[in-house]
Amino acid sequence: MTTGVLLALTGPEEAELVSLLDAPDTGLQVVRRCADVPEVVAAGLAGLGSVAVISADLAGVDRPVLRRLAGAGVRTVVVAPAEDVARCRALGASVVTEAELGAREWAGVVGDLARSERPDEPAGPPPETPAEDASAPRGRLAVVWGPRGSPGRTTVAVNLAHELSGRARTLLVDADTEAPSVTQALGVLDETAGIAAAARLAGDGRLDADALRSLARRVGRGPRLLSGLTRADRWRELPAASLDVVWDGARALAEWSVVDVGAGIDDPTGGFAAGVAPRRHQATLSALAAADVVVVVGAAEPVGMHRLVMALQELTEAGVCVPHAQRIVVVNRVRGSAAGANPEQAVIESLARFAGVTDPLLVPDDRPAHDRAVLRGAVLAEVAPGSRSRAAVQELADRLLGSPVARRPGRGRRRGGRRTAAPAGPPAGAR
Repeated sequence: MTTGVLLALTGPEEAELVSLLDAPDTGLQVVRRCADVPEVVAAGLAGLGSVAVISADLAGVDRPVLRRLAGAGVRTVVVAPAEDVARCRALGASVVTEAELGAREWAGVVGDLARSERPDEPAGPPPETPAEDASAPRGRLAVVWGPRGSPGRTTVAVNLAHELSGRARTLLVDADTEAPSVTQALGVLDETAGIAAAARLAGDGRLDADALRSLARRVGRGPRLLSGLTRADRWRELPAASLDVVWDGARALAEWSVVDVGAGIDDPTGGFAAGVAPRRHQATLSALAAADVVVVVGAAEPVGMHRLVMALQELTEAGVCVPHAQRIVVVNRVRGSAAGANPEQAVIESLARFAGVTDPLLVPDDRPAHDRAVLRGAVLAEVAPGSRSRAAVQELADRLLGSPVARRPGRGRRRGGRRTAAPAGPPAGAR
């Protein structure tokens, strides 16, 4: 069996490497000598080879490109100067080898990598991977998601992040690629897309906790903010391969990261391109796949409840969340004018019957308080600390932290003898 090899090298050693790989009994054959990265990607997607040898100094060699090649079944060997090896390993290549070692050593690396694909031949040593520091603290990721129709995802996200920031180091991330609005909600005038800058650094293998900290600005006394895109049509700047690294950086930077994402999780791309082309909702899908907690937000009116039930079903069927992720269902803007004389009981019974959700968290409607918050670019804790909506968000923070704090009795907990949140119990939404 012969393994096809794609080459894209910039130095004079390419001709020597071709002769070494094409020698008899190597089981290797150079099938294409490519001039640039797009040609390598095109050849890989066409199935011409299963191993690609690429110079690190070629324009466009980044994490998303290597992920696309891996998705097409092409394993990569990146040839990099010694001082650039660490960065290139962060790109996700199968193997990174030093340019100074020469063509003969590169040929040996390619041979070992090819043999590792053949079960009937002994494999060489596995590629080196950076060791993880088991003692390093690892933060948690809470993704705020919900159906289309403006159920209040951003409102819940910014207020939740503020409540968490008083008890833990917290990062608020705007990863909504459909209608990013966290900066508007908080009155931040900076038009810089911090998450796009972080994704670029991650794609180039240069993102670490310090770099992420420099991109995340402090919002008053609340959490740090990694601002979102300035326009929805910039969604291609947030490839999933890069965002996977951003989430790791967020865990290293903060104890809790609250990520506001768009509603879409459907993939409009079909056929062959589904595995290699950019996906419209790749940012949301990447965040949900990395989440420790998924906060599903719906609105407490007939249309909003229908959308919430359908969204919970879609989320389960899509299988985008890891199995161990906790799911908390939040029903926002609960009020009698939209849900009847006993709105809390109506919402609880509807979710139990149609979605199997037995422990939703209900957020009472407090339109005057929210209007003041939006007008001032603030959160509920700043403009209406006694609001019943704020008390519900505090309870949500308690669920995430697992350690409720004592509050002043009677603040926003009951009205007319009815609870505004369901009794405590197991994680909500498990089906």
